[in-house]
Amino acid sequence: MTDTSLSGAAPPAAPATPVAQAIKGGKKLTTVYVYEAPVRLWHWVNALSIVVLCITGYFIGSPFPTLSGEASSHYLMGTIRFVHFSAGYILAVGFLGRIIWAFFGNKYSRELFTFPFWRKSFWRGFFVEIKWYAFLKPRPLKFVGHNPLAQVFMFFVMVLGLAFMIVTGFALYSEGTGAGSWQDRLFGWVLPLLGGSMQVHTLHHLGMWVIILFVIIHVYSVIREDIMSRQTMVSAITNGHRTFRDDDPE
Repeated sequence: MTDTSLSGAAPPAAPATPVAQAIKGGKKLTTVYVYEAPVRLWHWVNALSIVVLCITGYFIGSPFPTLSGEASSHYLMGTIRFVHFSAGYILAVGFLGRIIWAFFGNKYSRELFTFPFWRKSFWRGFFVEIKWYAFLKPRPLKFVGHNPLAQVFMFFVMVLGLAFMIVTGFALYSEGTGAGSWQDRLFGWVLPLLGGSMQVHTLHHLGMWVIILFVIIHVYSVIREDIMSRQTMVSAITNGHRTFRDDDPE
């Protein structure tokens, strides 16, 4: 960890640790490399896939009432379904890749899949973050990776929720590929388990609205944190480095 001033003198060699410090505007800046390239790539591909899936999924559930001209001249719903299925495959492959990287990446790459619910400090941070988001505390705690509140929501929506959407999505897709297809062999059992095709369609559609609600809250909280807290958020998932704007303890 090295302190360097922003003067004309040449700075010393970069530190061997992933933490670097500098002085800017009289405030100490601490930068930590948090999100590795595969995590950042998955985040943005996943985000794009979810946007495409939600838009096309909405029109699959609520198709256009009519189109002008002869039906033989249109393949709009067929195109929408194709885009939806393609985005679903990308989401599923990316999800598997993200699970694999959790075994090879740094400790922050595993925060998505687990959280230390057995620790008192975790729940202290969890409730402090709730107060911070409710404007009941003037300053948040400092976390290098996800804060405890974000970890809980990310686990239940981005892990369990996405897994549910992938499984039910492939189960519905197996109706088109037919009995004996690999989709039917791997996921066909979901349809009778959850009460049939119509029930799975309904649950899959409700899952879409849960994810949409999560995305709205996620985007709001990230932008809010970037503006009001002492740490970067948007740039952290872009370049991988989180910068803290003061020297308060972690």
